[in-house]
Amino acid sequence: MQIDLIDLDTYAAGGPPHRQLRWLRENDPVHRHQGEPEFWAVTRYEDVVHVSRNSDLFSSERRLAFFDELPEEQLPFQRLMMLNQDPPEHTRRRQLVNRGFTARNINNLEQRIRDICDDLLDTCSGEVDFVEEVAAPLPLYVICELLGVPASDWGKMYDWSNRIVGATDTDYLASPEEDGVAERELYAYAQQLAAQRRAEPRDDIVGKLLAPDENGQTMAPNEFNLFVHLLVIAGNDTTRNAASGGMLALFEHPRQWERLVADPTLARPAADEIVRWVSPVNMFRRTATADLTLGGQQIRENDKVVVFYASANRDALAFPDPETFDIGRDPNPHIGYGGGGPHFCIGSHLAKMELHILFEQLAIRFPKIRQTDDVRRLRSNFVNGIKSLPVRLS
Repeated sequence: MQIDLIDLDTYAAGGPPHRQLRWLRENDPVHRHQGEPEFWAVTRYEDVVHVSRNSDLFSSERRLAFFDELPEEQLPFQRLMMLNQDPPEHTRRRQLVNRGFTARNINNLEQRIRDICDDLLDTCSGEVDFVEEVAAPLPLYVICELLGVPASDWGKMYDWSNRIVGATDTDYLASPEEDGVAERELYAYAQQLAAQRRAEPRDDIVGKLLAPDENGQTMAPNEFNLFVHLLVIAGNDTTRNAASGGMLALFEHPRQWERLVADPTLARPAADEIVRWVSPVNMFRRTATADLTLGGQQIRENDKVVVFYASANRDALAFPDPETFDIGRDPNPHIGYGGGGPHFCIGSHLAKMELHILFEQLAIRFPKIRQTDDVRRLRSNFVNGIKSLPVRLS
């Protein structure tokens, strides 16, 4: 079989290449992928978890966690982002950030998330784009609430998010000259937000992030700005893609939608099954720190190793009947929030809550929602995104 797991047009046409990924899991689970540069494609659940949990062997810091290769001079700045760090520096940063993302803090947001969801659905009627009207604004507005961003600036955050994640899609990036502009604008906005909050402290997540911890440590300005960038993109766009991909999955599996309408409490397990099925983040990159063996293959130090969550979440060795979309699946050890280890998604509890509330309310308020036209997918091999999903709300 011809293998190409990074072709952008493949993802734009139909999402992750699940047929190729299934063949690799069964025949060549740690595959030497041709291209420039070559890399190891890790496709089995067990191996993806192993890579994720052993940051001493598979580094996020050496060449960063993103697939694309960046110029050497850009690496030091990018390593200030928590996503591109290894312990012990990552551990220090994560401990600072954890103060704002305790289960108690997130649980206190539940009613506000319900209010935001209700307000969004109140404005929807007739034919709408589910992505623009529901899936995109819900997580974005929740993140803005977390950060204390005024409603007048929510549109800016939406635009920056689209342009950063959609940098490989001409619908979002009009010209190559615009590449990186949105990142710089968001970075500058985070600087302003921090300065404003230092001048007018509040008891919220940003206040907790900027305040010294029990050891007197604080987030440096660059650290805070890059964390805001990560939160706006990772905390917003992944949930947006899970919501839109989940709605599409329910359209494609109408009996599952009927189950949810009949019993909206299924929205809790449905939130996990949606993330398993959609895998909003398709892949991350690691770099081998030593010569080692993985899946029977000899990997050399500094080799590029790429884990594919979209593949691991369909592994028959980890999930009974993995090609069945089952909103009541239990247990569901999906790794849509990462395979464990130091980089497990810090916002997973928040994302689950948003998805649970959204699909519960959709089932109650719009039981006859239906798709009215084809979806348009994002031209990206990094996130499994949907740009447009036309629906009729009824």
